Amino acid sequence: MLMDLGKLRSFGWSQQWRRVAKEQLKRLGATQLADQDIINAVIEGQPDRVYRLPCEWNLQMGFRSLQYLCRAKIADLKIVHWNSPEKTKTRNRYAEFFRRHFQTFLEMDGSLLRKEMLRCSNVSTEATESADAYEYDDDEDGCGEVRRARSTLYRTHLFIRTFSMEERPADVTLVTQLSMDRLQMLEQLLSQWEGPVSVALYLSDSETNQLLRFAADSPHIAHRTNVAFHIVYKQGSLYPVNYLRNVALNASLTPFVYLADVDFLPMFGLYDVLRQAVVAQGSMQNKAMVVPAFEAHGYRSPFPRSKAELINQLDAGRLIVFRQDVWAKGHVPTDYDRWRSAAAPYSVGWQPDYEPYVVVGRDVPKYDPRFLGFGWNKVSHIMLLDALGYDFVVLPNAFIVHQPHAPSFEIAKYRSSPVYRRCLKALKGEFVRDLAKMQNARRRAGRIVPAFDNNATESLFVASDAVIRNRRSNRRR
Repeated sequence: MLMDLGKLRSFGWSQQWRRVAKEQLKRLGATQLADQDIINAVIEGQPDRVYRLPCEWNLQMGFRSLQYLCRAKIADLKIVHWNSPEKTKTRNRYAEFFRRHFQTFLEMDGSLLRKEMLRCSNVSTEATESADAYEYDDDEDGCGEVRRARSTLYRTHLFIRTFSMEERPADVTLVTQLSMDRLQMLEQLLSQWEGPVSVALYLSDSETNQLLRFAADSPHIAHRTNVAFHIVYKQGSLYPVNYLRNVALNASLTPFVYLADVDFLPMFGLYDVLRQAVVAQGSMQNKAMVVPAFEAHGYRSPFPRSKAELINQLDAGRLIVFRQDVWAKGHVPTDYDRWRSAAAPYSVGWQPDYEPYVVVGRDVPKYDPRFLGFGWNKVSHIMLLDALGYDFVVLPNAFIVHQPHAPSFEIAKYRSSPVYRRCLKALKGEFVRDLAKMQNARRRAGRIVPAFDNNATESLFVASDAVIRNRRSNRRR
C-alpha cells in the first residue's frame, strides 16, 4: 500500500479510522485482520479517498476468473500478488509463466545477486580494503586463499523459522553448526535436548528450501519453537566452521551457552543438569564447565541412560573416551579416571591441544575465524580462554557420546592434501604469535594474566618464525 501521508492528515485520518473502528466493533465485536480490516472499513465508507491503479499493478493470482477481469499482457504486469503456496496451483493464463519463474528463483544461488553486473564508469574502482589489512596476508607460501577467507562476509539469514522460548533462570542454549549432510544428527540431538538451541547451517539457497521442508515434516523439529535456525549461505570452497559457530553464538539469547558439535548426543536430562550446575557454581565469571565426551566403539552400542551404565559400557569396551586412540591429548586433560568416581566438580589445568566441550557465559570470546574446515578450530578457542584466565571445571554427572559417521569432506582433505596441512601449520603459528602479543599487551595494561606455557607452544613459535623469515627473505629477493 502506498499512502500519501499529507493527504491522510488533511482529512483527519486519525479521527476517521477511530470513529469507523468503534462503529465496526459494536457490530462485529472483533476484527480478524486488525489494521487491514480497519483500513478496508474506512475505504468502504469513503471510496473516493482511494486512487485505483490499473489491474496490472496488483494482479491477484489466486482467482481463476482473473483471465477475464484483467486484460493486461504479461509484459505489462507490474506486481503479482502470489502470497501463498496454494496460489502456485492456480490455473489461468498467467499462472504457468510465473510458476516457472517461481521455481527458478527457488533454485537460484542468491550470491549471484551480490555481484556487480554493470559498473558505472564514473565510480572509482580502487580497493578500499586497506583498513582490513592483515599482517600475514600474502600468498608466498601458497596459503593466501586460506588467510583471506577469514575476512569473507557471508550472506546470513538469522532466525529463518519462528522462534520463541520460555525464560528460565540460569538458562543454557546449545550452540552448534552443521551442513546439510548432518541434518539427521540434529534430529537425534533434539530428541535428547529439550532446551533452546541456536544452530548455524552452511547451505546453498536450494538446500535452504529443503531444510524448511525437512523441518516441517520432522517429529523432533516441527513442534519446537525454541530451535533457532540461522543460514550462512555457501561461498567459496572452504567450510567456515568458526564463522558458523560465531553466528550461532551471537544469536543465542540465554545468559549461558553450551558449545557443542552436532554429532554428539547429550545424556538424557543434560539440559537440566547444566542449568543446575550453573546455579551451583555461583559465579561463572571466567569459568568453563567441561562436559566429558565419549564415543561408541561400534555401531550397535545402546545409549547409556546414566553415569553408572556408561561406566559399565566403558569397562566392557563398548564405549571409550572420545578419540583416545587417535587424538588422546584432545581430551585427556579432563582426567577421566578421576571423573569415574567424582561426586563434585573439580578443576583441571589447560594442556596443549585440549579441546573439551564446555558451558560458558554468553559473553565468552568468539572463535577465531582464520581456522576453517578441519584442524585447531576448537583447540585455538580453548587456548584463548586459558590465556584469558578461564578456569576449567569438570562436571561429574554430565556426559555426551559421539555418534559414529563417515569421515567429513574436510577431514578427507586434511588427510590427503599436504598443502592443506602446511597451511594449517602456518595458521597455528600465526595464532600463537597473535596470542602472545595479546598477552604482552594485557601485561603492559596492568591486567592479571596467567603464565603462558612457552614450552608447550615452542614448536609453534618456531614454525611461525620460520614462515615469517621465509616471507621476509622472499620480499628482499
